[in-house]
Parts: sequence; structure tokens; C-alpha cells
Amino acid sequence: MIKRTVVFGLLILCSCTEEEEQPKPIQWNMDKSTKMNKELSIEEGIDIDLYFAQHENWEVKETGTGLRYVILKKTEGKIPTAGMDAKTQYKISLLDGTEVYKTAPDEVDVFRIDKSDMESGIHEGIKLMHVGEKAKLVFPSHLAHGLVGDLQKIPPLSPLVVDIELIEIE
Repeated sequence: MIKRTVVFGLLILCSCTEEEEQPKPIQWNMDKSTKMNKELSIEEGIDIDLYFAQHENWEVKETGTGLRYVILKKTEGKIPTAGMDAKTQYKISLLDGTEVYKTAPDEVDVFRIDKSDMESGIHEGIKLMHVGEKAKLVFPSHLAHGLVGDLQKIPPLSPLVVDIELIEIE
């Protein structure tokens, strides 16, 4: 009798449970990736537009890659090219103003243009400046640290604002 009750109970439990539906694997392809990147680019562009809307008096220029820049202090110094060493001072911030990195006031950062691990937006922007100029570079995440951020202070998919002074080139 007990065996029959246990078997009957197990049959009821087994018959009452629904089969869990297995999640369907995502069918990822080049078209979906391209669409996602376009949407991210549009969203970041809107965020950058909102940033510049707060500074209507700036003469903002934009490159084909999405880098936007403002020369804040103009000079007639030399223009750097790829392979030169650039001596700079800079401050890197997120669009909301959160400062993430900067050079110390009494130090300069030296990097080889187009041949170092600096953000590609900085490499592009520095080649638009003259020695002695100060600029504000604002660029989308694909010119910075992209999908993963820098795994320290810069979050994933973060456009950056870089205040930079080109002190010297060699």
C-alpha cells in the first residue's frame, strides 16, 4: 500500500511539472552587429551633441571619424606628424565631468604619435594642433576604449573629453 501511494505521488508530481523551455541561441551575424554599432554611434552622437549644447560659443569642428574638437588657445607653432614625440599635458574626463586621468601640473606626458597606446582620438586630435595650442577633444567610445572601457576608471562605451595642451614636438 505504501509503495503504491509513493509511486502514485511520484507519477502525479512528474505529470504536473511543465517542461522548461530552453532559451533559443542568439543568431548573431554581421548585420546585427552592424545595426548595433550604428545604434550605439547614434546614441553617443546625441550625448556628445548635448555636451556641446552647453557650450554654444565654441567653434566646434568634426572629423570623419566622429572626433569633435575646439582649439581653445591658438598659435602658429609647428604641426606634428606621425612618428614624432609629442610632449603634452592633459586631463581626461567622461561627458558628465568625472575626471579619470590627468598629468601632474609640473609634469609632461610624452608619447609617439600614431605609435603608442594612447587613445586613437588623442592621436588624431594632436595632429590637428600646433605646438603651444590648447584644445578640447571630444570623441566617441570607438576612438577611446570601446566596448570594454579601460577596466579601471573608464566604463564601457564611454565617449571621452580630453583637455590637452601640445607643449612641444620632437
